[in-house]
Amino acid sequence: MSLLPPQIQKVIDELSKLPGIGPKSAERLTFHMLRSSRASPEALGRTLLSLKTDLKYCSNCQMVTLEEMCAICNDATRDHTTVLVVEDPLEVIAFEKTSYKGVYHVLHGVLSPIDGMGPEQLKMRELVTRAKEGDIKEAIIATNPDVEGEATAAYIRMQIKDHVPTVTRLAHGLPMGADIEFADQVTLKEALAGRRSL
Repeated sequence: MSLLPPQIQKVIDELSKLPGIGPKSAERLTFHMLRSSRASPEALGRTLLSLKTDLKYCSNCQMVTLEEMCAICNDATRDHTTVLVVEDPLEVIAFEKTSYKGVYHVLHGVLSPIDGMGPEQLKMRELVTRAKEGDIKEAIIATNPDVEGEATAAYIRMQIKDHVPTVTRLAHGLPMGADIEFADQVTLKEALAGRRSL
């Protein structure tokens, strides 16, 4: 038997479904909203609803946008022949802080049969369509260096290799400031394989 009214328990349960929010954090957030003025939860609710009603995916790269095509794809100064394939929109934001001046393709996940994520659940078909159009000269696959990311990278390569002249993968290895003595064997192996001339 729960001591909490069902409305409060339902909010806690829903917040607990969010990544990085455990039951205790969900409880704190719920009671914070309960204590706040009525305007705060109403504004939050409207904002969350607008995520689903106002936003859409770019018809070209699948980035979230308000328009039919995102600002990056609409930018004529970008290199539209180089496409960086990423797992989610947050990675586009991260790469935009670098010197990268090509365009993107957002998969919205990685292949993970355990989680029910196959090629049909990702934005793979849209990437293959772009590749078949023949405008892409290089596809840089930037999925994470884990089992799912590697499987996704291999699948993408197989799907687009006949249509894109150059398919590359981000280099893996030691991060700046890392101590070699603390690196694991896989990281050291990747660092050796990805070495470059000085």
